[in-house]
Amino acid sequence: MPREGILVHRPLERMTAEQIARVHQSSLDILKDPGLLCYNAEAAEIFHSSGGGVSSISSSGHPCWQVSIPEEMVVRTLDSAPGTVRLGARNPANELVLDGEVPRVYFISGSETNIWLDVNFETYVRKSGGGAEVTLPEFRPRRGTVADLCKSAHVCEHLETLDGYIRTVNIQDREITEENKDVNKFFASLNNTTKHVMSGLTTLGQLDNVVRMAQLIAGGKEKLEENPLISFITCLVKSPLQFVDDTTATFIEICRRGLPIVVSSSPQAGTSAPIREAGIMAQINAEVLAGITLGQLVRTGTPVIYGSVPVRARMDTLGDSYGAVETSQYNVDCAQMARYYGLPNYSTSGVCDPKTPGQQSSIERLFSNLLVTLSGPQYLHCAYGLLDCNSVFCLLQAVLDDAHFKMIKFFLRPPRIGEDDIAQAVKQVREVTASEQKLFISHIRKVLRSGELSSPYPFEGDGKSDDVFALAYERMNELLARPVEHIDLATTRRIFDEIPGLLPVLNTHAERT
Repeated sequence: MPREGILVHRPLERMTAEQIARVHQSSLDILKDPGLLCYNAEAAEIFHSSGGGVSSISSSGHPCWQVSIPEEMVVRTLDSAPGTVRLGARNPANELVLDGEVPRVYFISGSETNIWLDVNFETYVRKSGGGAEVTLPEFRPRRGTVADLCKSAHVCEHLETLDGYIRTVNIQDREITEENKDVNKFFASLNNTTKHVMSGLTTLGQLDNVVRMAQLIAGGKEKLEENPLISFITCLVKSPLQFVDDTTATFIEICRRGLPIVVSSSPQAGTSAPIREAGIMAQINAEVLAGITLGQLVRTGTPVIYGSVPVRARMDTLGDSYGAVETSQYNVDCAQMARYYGLPNYSTSGVCDPKTPGQQSSIERLFSNLLVTLSGPQYLHCAYGLLDCNSVFCLLQAVLDDAHFKMIKFFLRPPRIGEDDIAQAVKQVREVTASEQKLFISHIRKVLRSGELSSPYPFEGDGKSDDVFALAYERMNELLARPVEHIDLATTRRIFDEIPGLLPVLNTHAERT
């Protein structure tokens, strides 16, 4: 049985049916004229041989083609894209079923950051207050390592609300190179969580090694096809409307192997996309449709996911403003567009602007997490632990996020207001109003352990001080102390024998081998 996720019975929708149709048609118009700039020769040839308009542009030093994608081609390839995508896992109970017609939301971690944020608690003496001591958290940023990635996957394995894992830190050990980064980040993730693992590729040359690793873990090529325990995310479009050469090449090869893949686009309203909602929606939808079209032309039936990572520019620096209200609006709109096409949606929420956990972080994260979850995207990259516009990862923040998502999951439970429930309630009201105390306390016992009541905030202090960070820190260490189901000894031996470039430190069975 797959993971339950959250079924959103009445998804939040911002656009009307007429507005959705306008965005759809405007995207088709954009793909026809002006079309896209394509810096990948093979993609240009695929579009040309399939009936697209392709012309060479020689104004730049790099070979480039103008690609015009006709409406008929987009519509035809959309029809061939699967409406349901299965994402497997080492533990079959962690399988995810993404049905484009069903707004069942799965919460996912990620994405890869350069900075790991350590937290330590230091004791200080108040200058005022008679020498009283106070313990405060201190946050120290540093470069991420392979050990950090293992630690992140370890904790995420035990976070109850987390359904799947996107690697959270860019491994920057001295031994890591462009050639061996992919195999190490995939193995570190797969070996420390039994949930589904998604990642991008650093270099196309490592795709076969990563796929071979997954085949060994799954039990063979056919077993991996039945249980795709890895998937990929590619941002092959650089906004506005440009196919990047190397990422497009990677995208094509992943599609040929039939593995699940996210077609992701991340325009910034105000710089690489129009600032108004209508404009960025027309553009991001066109960019995603272009990727989906290419994927289906490469291999009909490729399991593609409609990916949306739109942001708005800050008006002071023109940097990303993930905490802006508009960013949530764009993602809700994208969830509607994906549902319009009957495709699973990879959406984004919970990304915030602050560099450390705190009040602003909590407000920005909860606001977008609530709204985007309510819109019903199937695969919600909800930024567990991410700070500073996705450039910093903090394990403490991930633990805090888990508590917040428990609240969201409880809120989205369907109400129990059936005929029997109402009849029982009326009976209780009559009994209580006829009593001397006129209190319903005697009826509480029956529901106390039924799961119908929400739990108290797990990091609630003693009422005299705010102990949220300290209590979350204890929870983080408790999760790290729990065991993890690593890949078995025999499979680990085969992986280290057959896959070049793996760091010996990642071999959790090294003492026995």
